[in-house]
Amino acid sequence: QPLEKDIYDLKPDELAELPSVPDSLEHALQALRDDHKFLLTGDVFTEDVIDTWIWYKTNQEVAALRERPHPYEFAMYYDI
Repeated sequence: QPLEKDIYDLKPDELAELPSVPDSLEHALQALRDDHKFLLTGDVFTEDVIDTWIWYKTNQEVAALRERPHPYEFAMYYDI
């Protein structure tokens, strides 16, 4: 249901009760790992395809992001 309040006016405990989307690729992959039954319905995807996708994204993309500084981090610490 739509929220009929301004989220910027909510108290921290009220804000914590609201559902939210993952804030990173790593968290999105964890959410997919935890809840993907809807993708198996009607043979849209197989368990193997989902597991392979999660493995690939984790090992190729999440790992690559961890090994490199974020542009903002670079600007904060290395910019002259």
